[in-house]
Amino acid sequence: MTVSPFDHPLLSGLLGDEEAARHFSVEAEIAAMLAFERSLAEAEAACGVIPHEAEAAIVMALASFRPDTAKLRAGVARDGVAVPELVRQIKTAVGEPHGQWVHFGATSQDVIDTALMLRLKPVVEHLGLLLTENMVRFASLEEQFGKRALMAMTRMQPAIPIQVSDRVRAWQAPLQRNQLRLSEQSGRLLVVQFGGAAGTLEKLGDKAELVRAALAARLGLGDAPQWHSQRDALADFAGWLSLVTGSLGKFGQDIALIAQAGTDIALSGGGSSSAMPHKQNPVKAEALVALARFNATQLSGMQQALVHEQERSGAAWTLEWLLLPQMVVATAAALRLAAELAGQIESLGH
Repeated sequence: MTVSPFDHPLLSGLLGDEEAARHFSVEAEIAAMLAFERSLAEAEAACGVIPHEAEAAIVMALASFRPDTAKLRAGVARDGVAVPELVRQIKTAVGEPHGQWVHFGATSQDVIDTALMLRLKPVVEHLGLLLTENMVRFASLEEQFGKRALMAMTRMQPAIPIQVSDRVRAWQAPLQRNQLRLSEQSGRLLVVQFGGAAGTLEKLGDKAELVRAALAARLGLGDAPQWHSQRDALADFAGWLSLVTGSLGKFGQDIALIAQAGTDIALSGGGSSSAMPHKQNPVKAEALVALARFNATQLSGMQQALVHEQERSGAAWTLEWLLLPQMVVATAAALRLAAELAGQIESLGH
């Protein structure tokens, strides 16, 4: 048993997504934080902020560096974040006289937020591919069954005859809009965070912007002014996650309702009952509804996390850590389930 169903050894078979979840593992987070420290040393040396000898020593040390995770865990309990202990370990590995240049001009939030962006970048790509797969599946449904008849249901009661294509397009159109939203959002979201102690990069003087741009380029992220206490891009992304799962939840709800009547749809695979062998429960459709409601609930927390006090908030920042990973995995799982469900529709309409 685990606290979260998304990495539960049993429930994750339905509600999880291994590809999305692996980017929130401790291994992925540490790798991203070390990539920040290595790239920072390279950028600062290239801009003449630290000696090239120090850069070489830091890069060499990091090539074989393996942190003591037990001490990192104790460091989080003590400091609220792992970075102070991580930096201490890296400085020890680099040794004198170059250890003093490790993490120069940076702060813990620079490391953690940029490490998040480094991990969200492949996550966004993964979500985009899953979104495209769903659109292809819906297009296939329309091609196979689009000219068949369905009874339109308004306010849960029969209305007038429509075609299957009318229903399918109501599932597909929001995904097309969400695909455009993701493309538009990504440029604002996937950017470096580098502001130093209070967002001013005071230790770098007139080379601050040069170093930040060089750091972003080395990490493959966009360059942007510091956003320590400006969390709108993350809240916007969380809103997108909820929009996607909400749209897929509508698809799941519709399939469950069509299956309730039992005459206009044929589904293959799964959904057996231990007590009633004749049943074929619409499990994936039900999960889509649950995931939609889950993300809608978590979204309010991400909106709460917009409220950062002054230049940094420990409380609002921690709230993001509790919510965003689960929202991401829930969205990936919903996209996976929706594509699988669409593929299990053997007949639709009459």
